[in-house]
Amino acid sequence: MFQNDETPYPAQPQMDEINKNISENSIDRAAGSSGHPPDDEKDALYTGPSGIVDQDAGVHYSTAVHEPVQRHSRQGGSVGRGLIYLIIVLGLLVVIGGSLIAIFGGFGTLPMDSNKVAVIYIQGTMITGNLPGGLGYATSEEISKSIQDAANDDNVKAIVLRINSPGGSPAAAQEIVTEIKKAQEKKPVVVSMGDVAASAAYYISAPADHIISNPDSITGSIGVIWMFEDRSDFYEEEGIDFYVAKSGEFKDMGGNWRELSDNEKQYSEEVVLEAFQRFVDEVARGRNMSQSDVKDLADGRVYTGSRAIELGLVDETGNLYDAIDVAAKLGGIKGVPTVSYANKPSWSRILFGGESNSGARAEEFLSYFYKSPFGRIIA
Repeated sequence: MFQNDETPYPAQPQMDEINKNISENSIDRAAGSSGHPPDDEKDALYTGPSGIVDQDAGVHYSTAVHEPVQRHSRQGGSVGRGLIYLIIVLGLLVVIGGSLIAIFGGFGTLPMDSNKVAVIYIQGTMITGNLPGGLGYATSEEISKSIQDAANDDNVKAIVLRINSPGGSPAAAQEIVTEIKKAQEKKPVVVSMGDVAASAAYYISAPADHIISNPDSITGSIGVIWMFEDRSDFYEEEGIDFYVAKSGEFKDMGGNWRELSDNEKQYSEEVVLEAFQRFVDEVARGRNMSQSDVKDLADGRVYTGSRAIELGLVDETGNLYDAIDVAAKLGGIKGVPTVSYANKPSWSRILFGGESNSGARAEEFLSYFYKSPFGRIIA
């Protein structure tokens, strides 16, 4: 029997052979070792014409038409996974960076904050030099730099000095006072007294536009001392002798191998009174008091914050945040000010610096002050 195109149907054995060839050829061409056709050929198989042609047999064999299969692009999936990994890495970097900022310095304020009050800490014995803060000493270089930065920042409208110091070197106080007065040409400076702000620490407080203390803060101690050490009895007992060749009578003044002569004692009194007068002048100018009134209070005694208010050495009682509010008002800030902490002691010194080691390094650095052959002048 023949079709209309006069092509005979193949016999049944031949038909079976054709089916077998179609099946094997489809698998052999497409599968590989897995038995599954690759993507490009599989797509052609599913989306091609409904007839499969066996060229060897020259026969058209009709098969069922399959619906196209939707597949995700492997390249698109890789890009998506890459973006996810990138987001995760960026998130971890933000967390780590924030943690490091919190540990090593605390969070600052944003540059666009235009109503800032800068708080500068003065903690510990005041000395000149650049020893890092947080080791029990307040160095004039670090504090002066912080005051300069705050004074030159147009976004800072006022400065608060947070003081916890028993005093120290008059020279260190004078360096800090110089920067306070420069800053006051641009913006107000307010002092907040903590536990103690006495002697040289009151020296730097006096020029401030406003002084706030706690009722039991210790302040005052207006005065100057010059200390000398006499170890001559010890050296004599140990059989240690000294020979000193000197160019002038006072050149070895303060040497601990002997006591001061009468002339040296008189001269030391003159030096102390000279330094004391500068202290008195600063207090009188800063507190708008007469020289005689200041000297009446300046016998070296300390005063509580409450008593200091009565004597005119302090303006009012309050804590650090009261001082910030006063500074904001004096600086013309309306509403709640933004507070920036210029040199706040950081956790890095607590976490990564041993107290004993840091103290040893500090004492070595300050040997020029504590082991001076000329004694120590302290306010």
